[in-house]
Amino acid sequence: VVLTTILAGQTDVWRHDIEIPKKYGVDINVGATRGPSGIFRFLRTINPMMNIVRDMEKVCPKAILLNYTNPMAMLCGAIQRSSFISTTGLCHSVQGTAQMLGWWIGASLDEITYTCAGINHQAWYLDFKVNGEDAYPQIYKAITENPEVYESEIVRNEMYLALGKYVTESSGHNSEYNWWFRKRPDLIEKYCIHGTGWNPGEYAYILKEYQNNEATWKDQAKEWFASDTPIILDRGQEYAAYIINAFKGGELFKFNGNVPNTNLVTNLPQGACVEVPVLVDSDGLHPMHVGALPAECALLTQLSSGIEEMAITGSLTGDPTMIYRAICHDPLTAAVLSLQEIKTMDNEMFEQNKDYLPQFKNFKV
Repeated sequence: VVLTTILAGQTDVWRHDIEIPKKYGVDINVGATRGPSGIFRFLRTINPMMNIVRDMEKVCPKAILLNYTNPMAMLCGAIQRSSFISTTGLCHSVQGTAQMLGWWIGASLDEITYTCAGINHQAWYLDFKVNGEDAYPQIYKAITENPEVYESEIVRNEMYLALGKYVTESSGHNSEYNWWFRKRPDLIEKYCIHGTGWNPGEYAYILKEYQNNEATWKDQAKEWFASDTPIILDRGQEYAAYIINAFKGGELFKFNGNVPNTNLVTNLPQGACVEVPVLVDSDGLHPMHVGALPAECALLTQLSSGIEEMAITGSLTGDPTMIYRAICHDPLTAAVLSLQEIKTMDNEMFEQNKDYLPQFKNFKV
């Protein structure tokens, strides 16, 4: 098994993914998954990722690649299109959100079962049960009657109240993936600033966190090594150790992974990278058929997945126009900018990143 958790460049490189769109009025919170920021992060990151994959093809062709690097769906999708290496992407937003919903209604993870499917950072809990009983009525009650619960995840709670299913990943992340929360300053103020969760949605949140870490990590490491505090070796909720154990002949393990859509989610693009339940044993990965997403969830997810597929094609073919067209369809970008403004922004982002994009011969749309 090979694990990848990489970053293609420090903040002096990828800060422009966030700062250039902001100059044009596209306000980004994280910028690591989709939209103009996520797409250009993908374009830079796919090259070192494919170098790792090509090494695997030569050195360990039967190994499984477990990817933790974002943007998850685009990276995994490009690898899955380009290599025979068995690849899945891992994210903690599925089990993390399940635990959060359990806290809200007084249920522990061992009491909870669910079916969650969609794409990375935009997967939906199609059912959510506690001891075999539908828990969505309890979740609805917690959100609508407990202000602390509502305020902890304002964006996601608003999406649930409108669409009827709960979505994975933080409110800050999700505020970028649609038209509803970031297209005007008053909406950002209302929905993305005052939440009490770990990432309500302020501008450039993750960039600021990384810049702080770059400035302080050496001192933090010195303090950690000098401390007598014992290292906790207990397993957490991350999937990798359980997957490795199952692949080496241990207990069968079920997780949510990012895999090619071989009719697993029937109303998402076939061949696209989807996030669905997967079983793993000594024979490898076995993705599970889910069926169709509810129409009210599928529309947004179909668009996001289609944009990711366009960006992958643009990278694999070295076509900057395809990248531009993908960004044209990004909901937040399209809610703020005209097509010509998007083209101008796109060209500036290509110019800024051209030294990191060997797959392109031309950098102007």
